[in-house]
Amino acid sequence: MEKMTANHADSDARADLISYLDFHVEAGVDAALDERPHDRFAEAEAAQAAAPRAEPAPRRDPPPRRESPSGEDAPIEFRRELPSRDPPPREPARTYGNAAGAKPGEAADDARARAAQMTTLEELEALLRGFEGCGLRFTAKNLVFADGNPQARVMFVGEAPGADEDRIGKPFMGRSGQLLDRMMAAIGLDRSSAYISNVVPWRPPGNRNPTPQEISICRPFVERQIELANPDILVCLGAPATQTLTGTKDGILKARGRFYPYRFGDGREIRALATLHPAYLLRQPVQKRLAWRDFRMLKSALDGSAPGK
Repeated sequence: MEKMTANHADSDARADLISYLDFHVEAGVDAALDERPHDRFAEAEAAQAAAPRAEPAPRRDPPPRRESPSGEDAPIEFRRELPSRDPPPREPARTYGNAAGAKPGEAADDARARAAQMTTLEELEALLRGFEGCGLRFTAKNLVFADGNPQARVMFVGEAPGADEDRIGKPFMGRSGQLLDRMMAAIGLDRSSAYISNVVPWRPPGNRNPTPQEISICRPFVERQIELANPDILVCLGAPATQTLTGTKDGILKARGRFYPYRFGDGREIRALATLHPAYLLRQPVQKRLAWRDFRMLKSALDGSAPGK
């Protein structure tokens, strides 16, 4: 009986420990620290000093010479020079798939080149599933690519997934997503008549804001996603999406309620409407009146423009 009780206690302790570790991973912890500080510079120098040093190659004297019948000196023996066995220099690896060694600018350029090769949304999603140039991929549970109808006339783009979106693998699945559904329903839209995505397709640890470097790396993918979906109107939800896709430096309260030109790489142009993010409206319910004005503008634009599909 005592042994069974001890085993049960060990099982509970193990479950508690796993839950404790899951909590810290969810909060963004990605490294374990010791109970005392370490001088990593001193450790590196000690390891370098302890490493065996290569002995210099022995000096080789030239072969002795003898006098030839013609009176000229000639070497006693001749040796054939063997070809070098050193491997040829390797071409530098591309930054794609090498998040640890890639500089943000190089990773963004590589992402743009690879995204441009994708001809369908399915290919783009598959590319993102294998992309390792952004460190967020390694801390997120799932890729959050898109939801809704890619043939819809309107496309909504937010900033980055949250905990619910990361768990489910689709954008706007939590409280802000429920509010967005109600906002769309107020003008006759739902997820079958709209396409929804984010600038960054992976959740930042602890729901922090994506860094400018992370946005720069992910931007080519969302731009290609918009180009392949080819909506009539683009809706930027919140300041990060608005600033990333329109280039404006204005805050969202100043930028909202305005249409900006959004240009594709081939010269085509559509309209992009800036509005408030549903998560912001949950924190500031009084601002819902502004969002309602923006969605009425969206409704008028959709009713007054000819379908482009």
